[in-house]
Amino acid sequence: MFKAFLIKYGEIAIKGKNRYLFEDALVSQIRHALKETEGSFCVTKEQGRIYVEALSDYDYEEAVDALKRVFGIVGICPVVILEDEGFERLAEEAVKYLKTRYGDCSKTFKVHARRAKKTYPLQSMEVNAQLGGRILDSFPGMRVDVHNPEIMLHVEIRERIYLYSDVIPGPGGMPVGTNGKSMLLLSGGIDSPVAGYMVAKRGVKIDAVYFHAPPYTSERAKQKVVDLAAKVALYAGPIYLYVVNFTDIQLYIYEKCPHEELTIIMRRYMMRIAEEIARKTGSLGLITGESIGQVASQTVQSLAATNEVCTMPVFRPLIAFDKEDIVTLSKKIDTFETSIQPFEDCCTIFVAKHPVTKPNIKVIRHSETKLAEKIDAMVKEAVETAELIVVG
Repeated sequence: MFKAFLIKYGEIAIKGKNRYLFEDALVSQIRHALKETEGSFCVTKEQGRIYVEALSDYDYEEAVDALKRVFGIVGICPVVILEDEGFERLAEEAVKYLKTRYGDCSKTFKVHARRAKKTYPLQSMEVNAQLGGRILDSFPGMRVDVHNPEIMLHVEIRERIYLYSDVIPGPGGMPVGTNGKSMLLLSGGIDSPVAGYMVAKRGVKIDAVYFHAPPYTSERAKQKVVDLAAKVALYAGPIYLYVVNFTDIQLYIYEKCPHEELTIIMRRYMMRIAEEIARKTGSLGLITGESIGQVASQTVQSLAATNEVCTMPVFRPLIAFDKEDIVTLSKKIDTFETSIQPFEDCCTIFVAKHPVTKPNIKVIRHSETKLAEKIDAMVKEAVETAELIVVG
């Protein structure tokens, strides 16, 4: 029935003179998303509207699912497109549309017309009234409800006329790539993929870094992270995943530093390495899945100690989330079942029995002086030998 979609956006509409840049980015993201689906499409923009028209047979559900993953879209409206052949033709097609879509129903309805084409002979209110009358004549069981209708029939009168009654919710946010690029510290857990999704939703292009510790972490643990990156990439676009071999650095810290400080010191070196890769690859910030108080390394004191080594901003979109909130969102974006697969990451392998929860930054710095002999060379090697995997 539907050969086209009207795409509605939200925040883009208030972007003033730069609005066209965001619209162009959204059009580009829509085209990219639909490339992976069956069929071919034409994506165009016109007077504050974006339209997707099918140029061939296509899978409706697949196309809608693809559009529901494009940040910037707030509504997906399957539309019937009519040439402007006068009101009689419009009335016939509107009745046909309702009959095909709802059958001989007895629902309440409202007509909402918008006349962008000012040469059209009827004004919007006249279209509402006259088209509503035709619908009442054609469907004896239907009645008008202007406040809370079960069916809202939208009629947009432009160079062509667009009829629709369904608005499928989109993910909202901003088109990916309109707000720079940041580096996600991606583990195999529940939190970091959700954090990446949330920052990407604000228009940020995502790269990712994963710290691998063979033989203490397996290839299956690495593949789990690649799989998580692929799920985030469905929303965020292709992700450059940097896999860092962290084994030697972890063992060196384990050998030289107090064990209750292991988690904090290892985390500080992860941040240093992530920032170095981010700087080399054009990212402007780091992203983590940390939430206050969730584990020992995420108390306010621990976060301050971790943050101290960074010069880039660190984005923590989950910082005030409860775990249940994070789990709910992970299920929504389909990362939860992958995240709970029982493959250990490098953070859990070397965790201390009694980690410090209120680290003193001066004490941590002093402990790190014990690493001075080798650590800079080890960090440099870890950055230079990172494996790049393009996901999505």
